[in-house]
Amino acid sequence: MISRGQFIKKIIKPIFIMSGINTLSAFKKYTDSLPLLNNLMPVLFVGHGSPMNGIEDNEFSNKWSELAQEIPKPKAVLVVSAHWFTKGTSITAMDFPKTIHDFGGFPEALFQVQYPAPGHSILANEMASMIHSTSVALDHEWGLDHGTWTVVRHMYPKADIPILQLSIDYTKGPEFHYALAKELYHLRSKGILIIGSGNMVHNLGMIDWTKLNGSPYGYDWALKMNQTFKELILNKDHQPLIHYHQLGKEATLAIPTPEHYLPLLYTLGLQDKNDPIMFFNDKHIGGSLTMTSVKIG
Repeated sequence: MISRGQFIKKIIKPIFIMSGINTLSAFKKYTDSLPLLNNLMPVLFVGHGSPMNGIEDNEFSNKWSELAQEIPKPKAVLVVSAHWFTKGTSITAMDFPKTIHDFGGFPEALFQVQYPAPGHSILANEMASMIHSTSVALDHEWGLDHGTWTVVRHMYPKADIPILQLSIDYTKGPEFHYALAKELYHLRSKGILIIGSGNMVHNLGMIDWTKLNGSPYGYDWALKMNQTFKELILNKDHQPLIHYHQLGKEATLAIPTPEHYLPLLYTLGLQDKNDPIMFFNDKHIGGSLTMTSVKIG
């Protein structure tokens, strides 16, 4: 693994020299230097579940590792994580985002994890300029929270791919987030992997902690709602998913608060009409949580 200093000397500086970058307008042209892909980069929604998945080799983390081997190696990764819920929209724009341990009550080994992937300030500037539905702040304080690093450290353990995070504006409704994602569609043709990280069914207040032994277990309402979500996704019927409050009491139980669900809408907003759909890690945990994940493209 190269050091930060080596990364700046060997990678960041040459980018500036070769591109002649010295103005903000030049920042906005970064993806012009990337080749146009013959096929669009896939888009993922990942059920990230417990932070412990970040350090365990289990069925979920092993699938994340396998998936990274099956898809093209990205030029950069943009993650919309359930754990960066902000007033307004922000994107990480630092050269080296810190690893955030935004949880409590877990083994010390989890707090010792560092994922030293670089950021990409140039690409962050361009992404911000691509979004016209709202202003996007360039953030230099946040970093990579556990909705991001617990997943990507299994996918890209060398930490040699730039990772950025886009925040979720809690003042906006589902329609806003679905539409915002569409403004980033161009990135799929330039080798940028976009990941929504949350959980389709996520009600920690009702979880049965005695059922977390690895065996699948879901309440009737959770089973029903997860199946409904999957059928709508397969049918590319996004409007009911956007207006999930109208899907009945099961939806209210599955989504008591929106932060873990909204990353799914970012993934769906990036879908092309010809994209194939695949589910993975489709498992119920503790009655009221699902790890169900989606690969689009």
